[in-house]
Amino acid sequence: MIKLLDKPLKAFTIYALIILLVSIPLYFLVVDWIWVTEIDDNHEIIMERIENRFEQAHVSGHDLETILNTWNTLQPSSSIVPIEDDFPKADSIYEVTKYNEYEQEWDRFRGLQTVIEINNKPYLLNIETNVEESYETIFAIGLVTIVLYGLLVFGFIQLNRKISKKVWKPFDKTLNTLKSFEISKGSKVSFEPTDIEEFTELNQTIVKLIDENVSTYNQQKAFIANASHELQTPIALLKSKLDLLFQDEKLDASQSELVSAIQIPLARLTRVNKNLLLLAKIENSKFVDVEALDFSIKIAKSEELLQDYLEEKSLQFQKVQLGVCRIECSKFLAETLVNNLLSNAIRHTPKNGEIIASWDASGFSFKNTGKDSLNPDLLFKRFSISTTETTNSGLGLAIVKEICKQNNWQISYSFMDSFHVFSIRF
Repeated sequence: MIKLLDKPLKAFTIYALIILLVSIPLYFLVVDWIWVTEIDDNHEIIMERIENRFEQAHVSGHDLETILNTWNTLQPSSSIVPIEDDFPKADSIYEVTKYNEYEQEWDRFRGLQTVIEINNKPYLLNIETNVEESYETIFAIGLVTIVLYGLLVFGFIQLNRKISKKVWKPFDKTLNTLKSFEISKGSKVSFEPTDIEEFTELNQTIVKLIDENVSTYNQQKAFIANASHELQTPIALLKSKLDLLFQDEKLDASQSELVSAIQIPLARLTRVNKNLLLLAKIENSKFVDVEALDFSIKIAKSEELLQDYLEEKSLQFQKVQLGVCRIECSKFLAETLVNNLLSNAIRHTPKNGEIIASWDASGFSFKNTGKDSLNPDLLFKRFSISTTETTNSGLGLAIVKEICKQNNWQISYSFMDSFHVFSIRF
């Protein structure tokens, strides 16, 4: 994932790279044009200077011939030779590539061929100047461009970091506040004031949204707790009346079967109500029965408590100790956690299956045989039932999740080698 400010930085960097790459041939063309223009101007100056010097010197005859021979010998880049009257008088500017004897390589030359007059006689003046090699120019320009590009990118990064730390500091504080906020704790959320209008509006909107959600959450939690509490008495009364009715000797077989059928959903209703009260208690209470507990003992007690269910399905229960699993927590919550995990394992294990409880210093886990993986997105949600058992309330794993949340423990589910695995890490 990429941070928000890194995205425009990446775009700016690519844009700068494209511009700088395009600028290299442009630099070369402009510099080459400047050099060639300067050489041509210099040739014109040299031509005028030579013509004026000869005119002022008044050299003729044998002396002139000697000077011209000496000039052509000592000035290999230029030459002055006599021409016939019918030679064309137009100046010629040209470029030629030829072998440079002094540097022992092929070079590019820019030349001027023109006619000058010495003692009223026409002479052909040829001047050539070595032009800087193109590959050397491109290399120099490319090297400078790369250095400038590096400085530009480095500056972008430093400015981006400096600006982001200052401008986005209120956003980071808002994000950290939201990360630490938990709706179940019912705490008020507040953000530091900022002089950036957008962040101020964002904070105000978040505060309003959180207040509305906290209010709704508290109302729902209070409703569930009150409703569950109020349902206790009528459920208990209904259950006792059904027990009395079931003991009535005047009931025939069909009536007894009807009463038994009513007791099955009533048992589930009783379990749901009990678990809802337990969830409300876990969410609203601070448990004071905190002590250092050995979870191996809790697992053994849970096995003893649920032994009838293990025998009913002919399940093999193994305990594997990999270390001492001891941590400070509520005794009530620890017992509830282990009982719910073991009962969940029994519920999802087929007959003659196997359950393995293992623990070490960092936590414990329950493994049980199974055919298909459970849906991890629904496992810990309330009233999400993944079994056909009629007395299942759909709240057992939700209670487990809430207990782990209260103690800042991590719970995870996986399906490996035909085993469902529920792991608790402290």
